Amino acid sequence: QVQLVESGGGSVQAGGTLRLSCVVSGYRYSSYSMGWFRQAPGKEREAVATINSDASTRYADSVKGRFTISKDNAKSTLYLQMNSLKPEDTAMYYCAIDRVHPRATMVPAAYGNWGQGTQVTVSS
Repeated sequence: QVQLVESGGGSVQAGGTLRLSCVVSGYRYSSYSMGWFRQAPGKEREAVATINSDASTRYADSVKGRFTISKDNAKSTLYLQMNSLKPEDTAMYYCAIDRVHPRATMVPAAYGNWGQGTQVTVSS
């Protein structure tokens, strides 16, 4: 059974940094696409960044130049480095894996396995 466990969230001031981690177990995740998503209260879940099996990446326009997605296949861990955080980045952040589509998509519905989420709060 696939399990994804996020960590690294917290409360920071605007301009601060956080590094999220997502450990995947129960599946050989290196062959598939993964992504980070977020959901703020009252808003729909949205893609933040995705990474393909070949490590190519894609970012939402709102985080380009500030966030970096990466993975360590040996540790079965996905990361999201978040710099220059803004109050509008406040949300629950989730990692997810897509075992169906050959290339990563920014559509949350394409991802079949999700972690429980980690809260990120950025104060002004």
